Amino acid sequence: MNSPPVPRSALTRRDLLRATVLGAGAMAISGCSSIGAGLLATPPASGTVTYWNLFGGGDGIRMREMEDGYRKANPDIELRTATFMWGNPYYTKLALSTVGGRPPDVAASHLTRMKTLVLGNLLQELRPEDLERHGITAEKFNRKAWEAGLVDGKCYAIPIDTHPFVLFYNTKICEQAGLLDAEGNLAPIEGPDAFENALSRVKQVTGRYGATHGITSPSSAPWRLFQTLYAQLGGEVLADDGARVVLDDTKAKQVLDYLRMLTVEKRLMPGSVDYQGAIALFASGAAGFHLNGEWEISTFQDAKMPFSMTLVPNVFGGPYVVQADSHTLVLPVRPEPDPAALDRSIGFVRSMLDQSLTWAQGGHVPTWQPVATSDAYQKLTPQSQYAAAATAAVYDPPGWYSGSGSNFETVMGSAVGAVEAGDLSPEEAIAQLRSKLAVLAATASPV
Repeated sequence: MNSPPVPRSALTRRDLLRATVLGAGAMAISGCSSIGAGLLATPPASGTVTYWNLFGGGDGIRMREMEDGYRKANPDIELRTATFMWGNPYYTKLALSTVGGRPPDVAASHLTRMKTLVLGNLLQELRPEDLERHGITAEKFNRKAWEAGLVDGKCYAIPIDTHPFVLFYNTKICEQAGLLDAEGNLAPIEGPDAFENALSRVKQVTGRYGATHGITSPSSAPWRLFQTLYAQLGGEVLADDGARVVLDDTKAKQVLDYLRMLTVEKRLMPGSVDYQGAIALFASGAAGFHLNGEWEISTFQDAKMPFSMTLVPNVFGGPYVVQADSHTLVLPVRPEPDPAALDRSIGFVRSMLDQSLTWAQGGHVPTWQPVATSDAYQKLTPQSQYAAAATAAVYDPPGWYSGSGSNFETVMGSAVGAVEAGDLSPEEAIAQLRSKLAVLAATASPV
C-alpha cells in the first residue's frame, strides 16, 4: 500500500537538509536557528505583498526608501518586508521557507546564488507574457546581466543592478602624486608596471601605503581582486557547473606573484588587514587607493573625504573584465498557483526597477536601461563613471557551492589572502586551492 503524499507545507527532514545545503552553498549545515521566521510566522492577509531581502547599511536605507515609494504609489496593497543577515543565513532561511510552503512573494537574491535555487525547484519561472503585462522585456535590461541570469534560456530572476569591484581614489592625494588628468580625474593606468608605479607614487605622499583592500576577513575581498586580475588573463576556475576544476596554475601564479610583490615585497598594500581596517586606512588618508565593491560609496561620503571612483585598472591587458555580481528579484515557488499574487509581485518588481536611480545613488549600476541611459543617471557622479563595468562583468563560475558569500569564495579568498599576508607561497596556495576545490567539485549537488 502506497503512503499518502506529503503536503508541500509539511517540512520533512530531507527537505530541511536539502534546503539548508542549497541555501548555504556549502557542505556544512548552518543557520538553522532562524527557521521560525519563515515557516511559523502568521500568514499575511490576502492581497498583501511580502518581500524579503538581505540589504543592510546604505543599501538598506535606500531599499526602505524604495519600499515606501511602492507603498505611496499602491495605497490599496499592504507591503510587508523583512531584512535578514547577509550571506548563507539569508539563503538558508529563504530555501527553508519555500520548501516549508511559507515563502515570501518576492525575495532578493544574488545572481550567482539564484541558479542554485532554480536547480532546487525553489523559484517560479517568469514567463515573458506575465512580465510583458508590466512592461518588463529583455531589451530593457543590460544585456550582460540579463543573459547571465537565464537558466536553460528561461527567466527566473530580474536583475536590478550590477555591482562591480571598483577602484576608489583620494583625489587630493592622487593630485599630489601627479596622477590626475586636466579634468581632475584619475589618468588611465594600464599594465602591471603602471599600477605598481601609481601605488609607489601615492605611497610617497601618504608615507604608509599606496592602496588597501580587505585581506584577512572576510575572504570575499581577496577573491574579488584575484578574480578580476585572473580573468584579465582569460583564466577560469570551474567548469561543468562546478563539477570540474580548471584552474590554470600558470595564470594563477602570475596573479599571486604580482599580489605578493605589492604586499609582502614592496609594502605598497598592507598584507594583514581586515575589511573594516582597509576602509579605515583609506578614509584616514593612509592610502590613496582602495579596492572594493562600489557599495562602500556611502561610507566615504559620510567620512566627508575627497574621493572619486573608477574602473579597476586593466593590469594584465586583453579585453577589459572585472569581477561583479548582480542583485536580482525572484519569486519563490508558491504552494498553489495564484494569478493575482503573481501580478502583485511582478508589479512590485516593476516599481523597484522604476526607482533604479535611488538604488544607483548607493553605487550600484542600474540594469534597467530606461534609467541607465537617462540624463539623470549620467549626471550622477562618481557613480556613472564606472558604469562600463556592467558590460565587462565576470560573475563567479556556476556551481552549487559557488556564488556570493559561498564556500567557494571562502576557499579562494582565504588562499589568496594568505599569499598577500606572506603566510603561503603562490605554489602552496595553488596546491591548497586544488585540494579544497577538488573536494567540493567531487561532492554531488544536493539537488
